[in-house]
Amino acid sequence: MLNPVILSIPIFFLLMAVELIYERITKKHTYRLHDAVTNISTGTLSQVSGVFLKILKIGIYVLVYENLRLFDLPSNAWTFAAIFVLYDLGYYWEHRMAHTISLFWGGHVVHHQSEDYNLSVALRQTSTGALWGFFFYLPMALAGFDPNQVLMAAGFNLLYQFWIHTEHIDKMPRWFEAVLNTPSHHRVHHGRDPKYIDKNYAGVFIIWDKIFGTFTYEEERPNYGTTVPLKSWNPLFANFAHYTDLFKVVGKARTTKDKLKILFYKPGWLPDYLGGYQAPPAVPADYTKYDTAVSPGVRNYIFLQFAVLAGVTTLFLFMNESFTWYNVVAYALWITWTTVMFGFFAERNDWITKAAEVLRLLTLPVLVWLLVWSGFEGLPLWAVWVSTVLAAVSLLFFYKVFAEENEEAQVKAQPN
Repeated sequence: MLNPVILSIPIFFLLMAVELIYERITKKHTYRLHDAVTNISTGTLSQVSGVFLKILKIGIYVLVYENLRLFDLPSNAWTFAAIFVLYDLGYYWEHRMAHTISLFWGGHVVHHQSEDYNLSVALRQTSTGALWGFFFYLPMALAGFDPNQVLMAAGFNLLYQFWIHTEHIDKMPRWFEAVLNTPSHHRVHHGRDPKYIDKNYAGVFIIWDKIFGTFTYEEERPNYGTTVPLKSWNPLFANFAHYTDLFKVVGKARTTKDKLKILFYKPGWLPDYLGGYQAPPAVPADYTKYDTAVSPGVRNYIFLQFAVLAGVTTLFLFMNESFTWYNVVAYALWITWTTVMFGFFAERNDWITKAAEVLRLLTLPVLVWLLVWSGFEGLPLWAVWVSTVLAAVSLLFFYKVFAEENEEAQVKAQPN
């Protein structure tokens, strides 16, 4: 059964388009190109990694359900309603632990790295969170709740959370705000201001925060992002930056006990000899968001390659169960490679970037040919020729864009 989140991807992009049109009309802008592309790229990597990690997300649940369940519950509307509520309770605790255990924070921090707040941020998802979060839902397997219904509830839970990532909805009716998560409540959760940190963990029902003492109202609009800004557009680095920093600190700890405390205490905890607990700092009044400038040509090239990536990723997500194992690996690597290149385009203009991009474009028709050659029936032979023409056009466009950039750089370097 396909995840409803994957089926809803066209709707996500339609709603983002609506938000962008609304911003053009109202002159209130919350999108920046590189940030939005990175948000969507990390979401793409999350879906791709999910193909490999579904043994944790789904497989272990099914194993417990089939062998250890205590009851044989029927699959009907009533049990689905119960699953939906219980799944959200499990999500609350998974989410809360992801914020209060430093190792688990590495599997969730990706979602908080954006310094903007718009619908694209909802798609900014982790590729490693399943490593730490799957066991919060195993009690439902023990109780005997059907895995297919749980998977459906998980999808709808995530779908609900899409619309609350916007600055353009102020407050919902009071009865709605009292029970359900809303844009106002969730803006608080994304705030990096000390007063907002570790608040409003809810997925759908804000009542969990009120019951367990983690709720606060939105007062002034938050400053978004993490207390230590990522300062990168690389979606692969975004997924591993916290782990890298965390294990560097673990390596400096003098005792095994301190190493474990660094891993499993809250983010920022350090032993006294390493400086003690690092409390979240206030956001400086003169703080500016991380940003980089690119030429209109590079921007247009990113849009073109983003469209190509969308097509390849759609094919992969909908059809990967019919792929051979080597096609699954090849496509996953190419998609990852492409998302990383978007970050390179925004941050660097060196020969390594250019060589990597030329090689990536040349592998596109090879990737399609590999799928046809392996006997995959969902793709006709002419798709190889289409991908070849697309790669050739992209190469010409790429050469034109960066040739122009080199000429501009040479002009600027000449003395007046």
